[in-house]
This record gives sequence, structure tokens and C-alpha cells, in this order.
Amino acid sequence: MESQDHIIIKGHKHIAYQSRPLTDDITSTSKSYYEWLDSRRSVRDYSDKPVPKSVIENLIKSASTAPSGAHKQPWTFCAVSNPALKTKIRIAAEKEEKESYESRMSERWKKDLEAMGTDMHKPFLEIAPWLIIVFKQVFELDDDGKKHNNYYVNESVGIACGMLISAIHKAGLVTLTHTPSPMNFLADVLERPKNERAYLLLPVGYPKDPAYVPDIERKGLQEIAVFYE
Repeated sequence: MESQDHIIIKGHKHIAYQSRPLTDDITSTSKSYYEWLDSRRSVRDYSDKPVPKSVIENLIKSASTAPSGAHKQPWTFCAVSNPALKTKIRIAAEKEEKESYESRMSERWKKDLEAMGTDMHKPFLEIAPWLIIVFKQVFELDDDGKKHNNYYVNESVGIACGMLISAIHKAGLVTLTHTPSPMNFLADVLERPKNERAYLLLPVGYPKDPAYVPDIERKGLQEIAVFYE
């Protein structure tokens, strides 16, 4: 029987899914993807080499393909290259980081961070050519200002951020997951609407030459997976 190109389910059109296998050897393909992704690292030392806006647009579009609760797509990606705005963000972020390091973070937490080589100073917020600040939309606002529910917002935005990080790596660029806490200042600096909350800040650019990253190892498969066969 010839398959239909679409069907109607509960009054809504559903189209036939078009699978796009890259190769018949999916074991090799999955292994190659893992090995490529395993080369990704969080980088704190950036070059100021420009990155075209078109690249950032493609990265954001890649992230927007993520699944989301009821397909609400509860995210906003704010891409900042304006030097004055980046300076404002750095000043505000370092103010929060200073407070965290001096009074909010436990000694154990700060001890665990030593291996990462990080501190309260965040020069990459000005040096990286782009900052992508991801906001979660805790609810929707229509044109009349009426609220509408979003679902699984944190999970949806978290998945989108993971896909964004992967897309950045695929483009040959580097990033770092930066989460100054609290992050309310980002909504103020960028004048975001009341339904949005800052979720993650990602500097995006080329690594400085040379750039150094911590000599760390990821947990092995036996430490992170349990198989039930």
C-alpha cells in the first residue's frame, strides 16, 4: 500500500517523517560523532577575531530545532556584539561574581572550582565577539498582554542550550557556560519583557592562540550508564 504524505490526528495535520540516515554503518557514525563531540572544551581565553552575524544566526536557528513542551518553543536568544552593552554586562556580572566569591559560595565549592582556573574576573565578556544570552519564557504574552501557559520550560530551554553548544563546536568556535547568580541584571540591561528570565550566558568566538584548558577527564561509560538488556 502506498503511504500517505500526511494524516489528520485529532483535527491536526501530521506529515510523514523523512528519515535522513548519513550512512548504513550507524555504529561508525555514532562513534565518530562521539569522538568529535568529546573534543569540545569550555574555553575562557578568547580572540577578538570577528565572527559574522550570519554564523550566529545559523547557530541560533540550530538551537531552535530543539524539542519543547507542547512545541511552545519557550526561548529567546539575545545575541550581543555591541561593545558598550558587553561592558555593561561584564561590570554587572563581575559585581555578582564578587559577591558570590566573597559571601555566597562555600569554601568547598571554591575549592572544587580551583581546578577550572576560574575566578570572579570575566574578561571574556568583553573580548569574545559575541555573547548569546538565553532567556526562558516562563509564560507567553499575546499582543493584548494576556498570559498563556508554557510547559516544561526549564527542560525545553536546557535541551536547546545543549544543541546550541554543539552547533557552536560544529562551527569551529568555542564557548563557555556562564551563569552569574543571580542573573536578573541581564533582563534589565537588555530590557527584556516581564515573562522572560535569564537562563544561560554563552560567549562565542575563536579561541585565543594559545588558549589553555584544564587537564581533566570525563567519567567513563561504566560510571554514567546502566543497561537493562
